[in-house]
Formats: sequence, C-alpha cells, structure tokens
Amino acid sequence: MDPVTGQATEAPARKTERATVRPGTGRRVPGSKSRAAEAALLFVLALLVAGFAAQERARAQEAEITLPESGIRYPTGFDPNTVGEVRGTVRSLLPEPRSGPVRFQVVSQRETYTILACPGWFWSDLAPGIQEGAEVRVRGSKGLGKDGNLYLVAQEVEIVSTGRTLVLRDEDGFPLWSGPSGGMMGRHGRGAPQGGMGSGGGGGFGGRGRGGRR
Repeated sequence: MDPVTGQATEAPARKTERATVRPGTGRRVPGSKSRAAEAALLFVLALLVAGFAAQERARAQEAEITLPESGIRYPTGFDPNTVGEVRGTVRSLLPEPRSGPVRFQVVSQRETYTILACPGWFWSDLAPGIQEGAEVRVRGSKGLGKDGNLYLVAQEVEIVSTGRTLVLRDEDGFPLWSGPSGGMMGRHGRGAPQGGMGSGGGGGFGGRGRGGRR
C-alpha cells in the first residue's frame, strides 16, 4: 500500500477513536442522544406515577358516602329545590379533612350553617385565602341534618372583602371537580373571579342569574 495513502486513511480512524473512547479507561463515552432519551423516559414515567397518585387520592376522597353527623349524602347531596344563600362570618374552618368535604361554619345574625364545600385537594387548588373571621356569602342547597343543625352544600362562595367568587358546582349542582359534566374548569375556570354575587333579585346572586353568570 502506498505510504501516503495509508496515512490518509488511518488518520481519521485514530481521530474517531479518540472521540469515542475515554482516555486511560478504555470505556466509551455515552452519546448525548442516549442520555436525552433516558431523561425523557424518566420524565414520562414520573408524570404517569404522579397522575396515578392523583387519581387514587381523588377516588379516596370522592367515594360516595353518607356524612355520619348530618346524614347528608356526599358529594351528590345537592337538592336544586332547596337552593338559597347565607351571609356571615367564617368559623371552625376545616380545610384538610381526612375524608369528605372541606367544611366550615358561617355565623349570621340569625342562624349558623355548616358549609359543605369540596374535597381538600380541590380547595387547595382554588387557593381561596379564606381565614377565620372572614365575611363570606355562600349559595347552595340548604338542609337540616339529622343532628338538628343547619347545613348548606355549597355551590359558590363569595369572599366579600375581595369580591372573588369560588365556583364549586355548576348551575345544576354537579361538582366541578368530578369531571365531564361541567368540566373541571367550570364556565369561568376554577375559582375565577365572577365580579361578585351582587344584591339583586330575591336572594339570588345578582341580576344576571346565579353567580353573575352571563
């Protein structure tokens, strides 16, 4: 073989070898494409695990139950025929129940209602910022519990100081956190401001109908 030709063909081979073998170890350096593929696979697996965990948590909190103290069914215990509203001060807020809905009391001038809101995870997503002593106006299905106390299965909660309205159920009382009927985001998005509930019309939430919906 011609010496010149031999040098021309061997030089690239040596250069390629130096690029793919770590000096002093004899081990090949992993390619960037394989590292990217591995990272992408791990990311997808993490998303799947997180999604499964969230579904299991939602199932655990959303199993149909009868609340022992009141006898009210949850989350389906909403009666459109008993819808009304109550305005007062928040007391005894329980934002992270082990099971069943977030609940708190609204103390008005005449009555005290226990508000049954939504699952703890949905309440956290809304980030309502409601604290003890806050003034709220709550619309929902009213009822008398078997324990003799007044209850309200919440549809919408207005924070009076800010005018922000948290939408928990659609116009038919279907829970927005449960999926397809109203969509998880509802008509205005989860906890989206509605411009306040207003004061017009027969104890309703404004002259445009429930919750000021257009």
